[in-house]
Amino acid sequence: MVQLLAEHPDMPATVIAERVGWTGSITWFRDNVRALRPQYRPVHPADRLVWLAGDAAQCDLWFPPRKIPLEDGTSVLLPVLVITVAHSRFVLGRMIPTRRTEDLLAGTWELLQQLGRVPRRLIWDNEPGIGRGKRHAEGVAAFTGPLATTLVRLRPRDPESKGIVERRNQFFETSFMPGRTFSSPADFNTQFTDWLATANTRTVRTIKARPVDLIPADRAAMLPLPPVPPAVGWANRVRLGRDYYVRVDSSDYSVDPALIGRFVDVRADLHHVEVRHEGRLVARHARAWARG
Repeated sequence: MVQLLAEHPDMPATVIAERVGWTGSITWFRDNVRALRPQYRPVHPADRLVWLAGDAAQCDLWFPPRKIPLEDGTSVLLPVLVITVAHSRFVLGRMIPTRRTEDLLAGTWELLQQLGRVPRRLIWDNEPGIGRGKRHAEGVAAFTGPLATTLVRLRPRDPESKGIVERRNQFFETSFMPGRTFSSPADFNTQFTDWLATANTRTVRTIKARPVDLIPADRAAMLPLPPVPPAVGWANRVRLGRDYYVRVDSSDYSVDPALIGRFVDVRADLHHVEVRHEGRLVARHARAWARG
């Protein structure tokens, strides 16, 4: 058995049992082959990844270990969408209300507008709001289409392919968070954006360069922003009920009672909720981040 494993480390246990004439318990035999196989299977090398200018940006959610006060007096842990451009290590980020697909795509579009260009690939892990298994979440393909970019979802247990952005998340907790307090998500975003402007001027040890110095080459090799923005955020068409409220995520927003029984179109981004009837704006509210 040992000789067969040395020559053919991936040979199935049933085939090995047949070759050596095993007549006992096949379960016992499989267990012992499973224990011995790692000793004879060669270690696969891991090539160091090289990121070309403009090619890719790694995307992730970071959950700061501090609750953020909301408008109803509660405090909750909220996700921060982080995009790190792989070649230059230039980082963008902002806090978003939920990890739902609608908010992930709306946040991504805001950060790409800040970047001013579109990386040719957006790399994600198996975030449920982006997709699971072989399928993207609903709305993701319609978002990436106008951008002409490719969204890549990594296979499980592949940390090396997204290690850049995950190391940045650890950096945030040790360099951005200590000693800070936040009065609201908007206050968090203001402080985080200001801090990133400084962080992007620091030399990154692995590339021995400053992200702010390399980002022009990244941008030059990226795709332009589309002339027509992609449709992002929440969208729904409902018949206005007798209580004249519409729901977005888990919160309700009032509409003029004169429209009870009429169809209205509801759209929401990270900041506002708008309700229209036959194209006419009939309600506009600040987006509530509190539940209910």
